[in-house]
Amino acid sequence: MLWNNLQQTVELGWDFYLPVLLFVGLIAMAVPVWASIGSAAILMLIMSGDLPLSLVGESLFSGIDAFALTAVPLFILTGDVLVRTGLSRKFLNVAEALTCWAKGGFGSATVLVCGMFAAISGSDAAGAAAVGRMTIDRLVESGYPRPYACALVAAGACTGILIPPSIAYIIIGLVLGISASTLFLAALIPGLAILTSILITNIVVNRIYGYEGGGNLSFGEWFANLRRALASDWYAFIVPGIIFYGIFSGRLTPTEAGATAVVVTIIMGFMLRTLKLSDFPAMLVSSAKVNGIILPIIAFSAPLAEALAIMGVPQGFVTSVTSLTDDPYVLILLMIGILIAAGCVMETTPNIVILAPILKPLADNIGMNEIQFCIMMITALGVGFITPPLGLNLFVVSGITGESILKIAARAVPFVFFMLLVVLLIAFVPAVSTSLLPDIYK
Repeated sequence: MLWNNLQQTVELGWDFYLPVLLFVGLIAMAVPVWASIGSAAILMLIMSGDLPLSLVGESLFSGIDAFALTAVPLFILTGDVLVRTGLSRKFLNVAEALTCWAKGGFGSATVLVCGMFAAISGSDAAGAAAVGRMTIDRLVESGYPRPYACALVAAGACTGILIPPSIAYIIIGLVLGISASTLFLAALIPGLAILTSILITNIVVNRIYGYEGGGNLSFGEWFANLRRALASDWYAFIVPGIIFYGIFSGRLTPTEAGATAVVVTIIMGFMLRTLKLSDFPAMLVSSAKVNGIILPIIAFSAPLAEALAIMGVPQGFVTSVTSLTDDPYVLILLMIGILIAAGCVMETTPNIVILAPILKPLADNIGMNEIQFCIMMITALGVGFITPPLGLNLFVVSGITGESILKIAARAVPFVFFMLLVVLLIAFVPAVSTSLLPDIYK
């Protein structure tokens, strides 16, 4: 019924159907997402005749001609340097000392280090790979079944796009014309809420099944362990401290914070003698590969968005959906369902550039704050990353461990449930995402 209403509202024809079929077909054949989006966009423009092809090149350039996007490769490079210098292991040492008093302490430490890594790299897949290599074997040694250990890391790595600074918030801010710094501030409480929900899930599951012992330290012993860890590894927190202080104090833009973090991390690597000049080619190539996936998607999304807007697809979608129901609660649940399903099958960037311009008018129609919509969208996509059986993080962790994707997916279900509760809280309680913002954004 929804599809019939959309057809009647927009009068869709082959100039829409054929590009969509082309996009789906190319994705199914494992063609890179940017090429699939670009091919579909160009075919749509050719068939509709709505925009001269001579303007496509200009549209591609304007799609990535934004100062804010400079922050993306900088945060990606910071994450790579962090791993190369061994500073990421310092985070694990401190997180382990912080949680060693509790039963299931190393599992909680793994989640915390995922959050710490997220606060620097802004990427979930990078966090899953980096933290997974450090912790999964130790989790198994601590008593966790390997599939559950993989699911725990996959869930914790979701914070990569949820805890600021996040590449996803930079991109959605660019697509919808919203300041990335504002989104970072709004995402702070929701990101920490997701991290807390994962911690609680692990504690509950651990108490039910008794995976990991521990929790027998006195306060004095715990405090002594934490003091020793901070005394030897405190300097690792200089980098996230610079990023957080610079961005949230307003002294640095996200781009400036990313550049500062790269320089400081490199200097620390040389001072610790864990980084050599010979490491730079591999680091730069690794970062360039990730950046080379993101930026072409953003570039080709511009002509696609223009074509969809000219054809009236976003407005038609709003009209067709609201003709079925005008209940804002039902419409919010519909958006969440679409986003989680999309997060299961596709990475964050293409989901943002395709879905944000379509769903944003629907959110406006029901009176949802645009900041709240952005936070809800990114968080719901993050839940999709571990939603069985197709979540992206499940595949990343499966790839580095060789564990069955279905076994990991089965153990990820409790994390999905608790994270979904946070998504619903963000969607129905605006203060969760707007309480830290100035009144002008509320």
